[in-house]
Amino acid sequence: MAAENSSSVTEFILAGLTDQPGLQIPLFLLFLGFYMVTVVGNLGLITLIGLNSHLHIPMYFFLFNLSLIDFSFSTAIIPKMLMSFVSRKNIISFTGCMTQLFFFCFFVFSESFILSAMAYDRYMAICNPLLYTVTMSPQACLLLLLGVYRMGVFGAVAHTENIVFLTFCADNLVNHYMCDILPLLELSCNGSYINVLVIFIVVTIGIGVPIVAIFISYGFILSSILCISSAEGRSKAFSTCSSHIIAVSLFFGSGAFMYLKPPSILPLDQGKVSSLFYTIVVPMFNPLIYSLRNRDVKLALKRPFSRISFS
Repeated sequence: MAAENSSSVTEFILAGLTDQPGLQIPLFLLFLGFYMVTVVGNLGLITLIGLNSHLHIPMYFFLFNLSLIDFSFSTAIIPKMLMSFVSRKNIISFTGCMTQLFFFCFFVFSESFILSAMAYDRYMAICNPLLYTVTMSPQACLLLLLGVYRMGVFGAVAHTENIVFLTFCADNLVNHYMCDILPLLELSCNGSYINVLVIFIVVTIGIGVPIVAIFISYGFILSSILCISSAEGRSKAFSTCSSHIIAVSLFFGSGAFMYLKPPSILPLDQGKVSSLFYTIVVPMFNPLIYSLRNRDVKLALKRPFSRISFS
């Protein structure tokens, strides 16, 4: 609250994605459709994993939490974004803005580390299959998940504290559809290179550490797969990792492109369009990727329909 009192700004106006009147309703319908697909896809996958006992294994335990993170991530961003398409001024209070920033950072960091936990799970399944049930016990999975959410809290607290103690003067128009780190920093009166350095260090931890863990895991996985003599065995091993590789490429590729570059290379107007990819597109596609490319999930999906047909 001290941060709020030190600023003359008590609320922000979110500029939204575009100010062209002719695009407001089409974009509203488009992103409403994206949100509905995201909600149905992720909640559907959560329900499917919860109701099917044969999916109660470490791989799907982490996938359950990935879907929960994606659903929550989208819910923290899209409803407020949709308001900018149907209202003249999309106003958000100072507290509301900082709250959205906190949850945005929490879910981004949590997704980064849940993807690295999933890579470790695949490494143990392929490289150490005999030790898999011991190493990936329920207790070990729970500890990994606890670590994931702890890193989420770390990222959220670090970024939010870095922004909340800045001073915001007369200008309160945020050039974005959400309360993101860089637009708020640009808007502040006293932002310095130290704030930029903090952002870079924290983002490097949030993206760099999981990427290194994922690369190491897949390095060992690749060497193990190449040692498999049969083509069928190699194909089966690759297929268990393909969905995860696609999800990792989409999320980390778009996140690194947005944050790990000098601001002069990608202006904020283009940056907010690029950020649509990891805030909206990735959470929407993850359940589709894991459903369409995963044999166990497809079998679980077919089972209720086959029962209906049999009846």
